[in-house]
Amino acid sequence: MLTIDKVQRASEALQGVARKTGVIYAPKLCPGADLYLKTENLQVTGSFKVRGAYYKMTCLSEEEKARGVIACSAGNHAQGVALAARKNGIKAVICLPAGAPISKVEATKSYGAEVCLVEGVYDDAYQKALQLRDENGYSFLHPFDDEDVIAGQGTIALELMEQVADMDAVVVPIGGGGLISGIAFTLKTLNPNIKVYGVEAQGAPSMRNSVAHGEIEELPSVSTIADGIAVKKPGNLTYELCCKYVDEIVTVTEDEISAAILALMEKHKLVAEGAGAVAVAAAMFGKIDLQGKKAVCVVSGGNIDVTILSRVISRGLLISGRNCQLAIELTDKPGQLKEVAGIIAEQGGNFTSVRHERACEGSDVNGCCMRITLETRNHEHVQKIRDALTNAGFKLL
Repeated sequence: MLTIDKVQRASEALQGVARKTGVIYAPKLCPGADLYLKTENLQVTGSFKVRGAYYKMTCLSEEEKARGVIACSAGNHAQGVALAARKNGIKAVICLPAGAPISKVEATKSYGAEVCLVEGVYDDAYQKALQLRDENGYSFLHPFDDEDVIAGQGTIALELMEQVADMDAVVVPIGGGGLISGIAFTLKTLNPNIKVYGVEAQGAPSMRNSVAHGEIEELPSVSTIADGIAVKKPGNLTYELCCKYVDEIVTVTEDEISAAILALMEKHKLVAEGAGAVAVAAAMFGKIDLQGKKAVCVVSGGNIDVTILSRVISRGLLISGRNCQLAIELTDKPGQLKEVAGIIAEQGGNFTSVRHERACEGSDVNGCCMRITLETRNHEHVQKIRDALTNAGFKLL
């Protein structure tokens, strides 16, 4: 059974292996709330996953260790298992989705693990891992549906009880449910008054659907930039624990995740992957009522591929009103660009691109279209620019 004693033993086993990650005060991310960030993105391997993976490996028998271990992962559990295996001198084989970020694949290899790339998503990698386990006799280390793994993740809650002793709520990402199960079980056992909220990507709401409908459900597909929580089906054990200990589960959109990643970078100099930013996204966009409460968002990981990061930043700039794209219908005559540029300059906007199109659908024969991209301050600034152009007689498309 999962017990507080087991979580305590996990905490002791992780001494000198996992970091006791810091807590950062971040009230600007959610005005009206006393908000803190638990920075598991700064953990060894860049994710909380090393906690559960390492503790699970210490619980294996010598015979199981000798056979070697196999795991499946969206990327972060892979690195945790690979590091734990190297520290214990154990062979490790990791099945990863072929679409996993290159940074996660290469990091897993760098810890000495053998990597097997599998077409599809996490759930496909899981089936392949089970196949290889049966064929080769490996010991299987489940990424979330395992009491020892859950106990390892629960050590985060023990740290939070010391770091933010009088917290009212904790907001936690959910993929398969191992992280929130460990945190919710530990917190609710020690202080039932603390609220525990889970957050999933809108494109992968497997736990939310399962809890809402009273039975485990498998999604036909998942689609999200938060690859670390792109799980079609929650675990049996994690489902039971979430039903018992989690107060509410909400979802966030891709745009909200992108905006949260950008806000963490700009305001707190923290790099978070999509899965690591969903809790912050829920707080930023009011998915959970945190007003007047002392709350902690768990930033669960920071292993984002730099190519994805650049796209996410661009999207985040648009969503937060820091970038603006406008299409303006003009008469094709000299001086039009100068007039538009003057209005935008007066409003403090900054051009980053301009495209002039003579063939503009719906315009007059003498009409044309100018598509511009601007650097702006926020949504209010964007609206001021739009109003100024409209007041000057320009038609926005």
